[in-house]
Amino acid sequence: MEKHLVKADQTGMIDVNGQVSPVTYTVSFKEGMGHSFEVDIRLMAPRDWLLQRDFNRDAVLVSQSGAHIPVYHDGANHHDGADHHGDGHRDGGRLDPAEAISIELTARDDSCTSEADLMGKYPEFDGFRAFPG
Repeated sequence: MEKHLVKADQTGMIDVNGQVSPVTYTVSFKEGMGHSFEVDIRLMAPRDWLLQRDFNRDAVLVSQSGAHIPVYHDGANHHDGADHHGDGHRDGGRLDPAEAISIELTARDDSCTSEADLMGKYPEFDGFRAFPG
């Protein structure tokens, strides 16, 4: 089956330890197996803003629709807790001051099993029809 990728850029809020800031995020989906959908959410947050708020490895995106979506620092998703940088500061996905100025936070959702599920959970795609006809 051919997979189609659709993206929507929106503005929401990022919440780190109760402190919020506006953020732009991208929601994309593609058709998965059967009639399921794979949804990816990505946003970029300033490293220093995150560090000042004691960011550890996850935050909450408050989407345009008001949904609260946990988002994670990619290093936290795949990090095994070992110090691969030799500096002793990597600890269970904690952010390192030596990291890039902008930090990507992501989430993945494969729970949508129909177009109605997808549109109900992600109104960012309002007006888009996944299936022609």
